Amino acid sequence: MTDADTPEARRRIADRIADDPGIHFNALVRALDLAPGQVQYHVRELLSTDRVVAESLYGRTHYYPPDVDPRTRRALAVLRRETAADVAAVLAVEGPARPAAVAEDLGIARSTLEYHLDRMESVGLVEKRRDERGRVTLALPRPAETADLLDGTDPSLPARMADRFERLVDGLLSE
Repeated sequence: MTDADTPEARRRIADRIADDPGIHFNALVRALDLAPGQVQYHVRELLSTDRVVAESLYGRTHYYPPDVDPRTRRALAVLRRETAADVAAVLAVEGPARPAAVAEDLGIARSTLEYHLDRMESVGLVEKRRDERGRVTLALPRPAETADLLDGTDPSLPARMADRFERLVDGLLSE
């Protein structure tokens, strides 16, 4: 009997999900050096016994320990994108800022920023505040909580590659 056929593999998967809430299937496979079919089997078993929870968000199924509340699940899924995490980090360090300043600081187009802001705003990570003249300022409504969530996320390699491709295209289009 191999490691992949034992409850030990299931424990390893559950532990990895607990250590990295919001991890997606391919990242689990890479992190645990198990065959995709083995991970799929054990994840199904964990789901059937409520040891983990799955939620499909933004085109991926993310896995969480059952004690992670739905709002936090959505926020973690958003922060797994490098650009969204960078936006949150800029606002956490610099405080409220104008969208143009954030886009410039990150070297991205405003349209790319708005794409990520829409998702971030929908899960309560960012607020768009308007002054008396209608100018928008971005702010973190719960900066300490967002900083804690950022500490617990690390964008996956495919997410980083997609975000960096967006930045490359933004840079080419701006020239």
